[in-house]
Amino acid sequence: MTSGLGLDRAEVVVELGPGTGAITEAIVRQLAPGARLVAVELNPVFAGRLAHRYQGSAVEVVQGSAEDLATFVPYPVDVIVSGLPWTVMPHERQRRILDAAAGALGLSGRFSTFAYVHAAWTPPARRFAAELTARFSTVQRSRVVWPNVPPAYVHRASLPSHTRPPETASGNALTTST
Repeated sequence: MTSGLGLDRAEVVVELGPGTGAITEAIVRQLAPGARLVAVELNPVFAGRLAHRYQGSAVEVVQGSAEDLATFVPYPVDVIVSGLPWTVMPHERQRRILDAAAGALGLSGRFSTFAYVHAAWTPPARRFAAELTARFSTVQRSRVVWPNVPPAYVHRASLPSHTRPPETASGNALTTST
């Protein structure tokens, strides 16, 4: 999930939904000296454990919602890696988090997340893929990683569409209230 993202060249990396820190560890191993990782975790127990584990390091753990990303990170962000369960969250929350992520990325920023193969053809998974396409100029899907349990693939997106409001799968422009 982290390969090919240029983590070794990134100054600011964000991880959404680090949970127990499995992907966090992979990110930290690839970070350049002086780089910063902001791990945004909603669950206070997981956030506390991660904060303790990475105390005194380049990892800043924030206990909060990915929807509020703008309040947690400096701009622009070079890479966002997400472990969020996109297909089980309400559509509106999905949209707000994707808006926040696309808005935080710089013009050369990259976004990476995973999805499980068994859910790929469900309406929530297809809707999520359409929401990614609405916000990013380039969206790619990796080959299936069969040894993963359950098997999964990675969505990689880049070139946030900052110049126009994102559109939904139905073609309607998204609007956000402030």
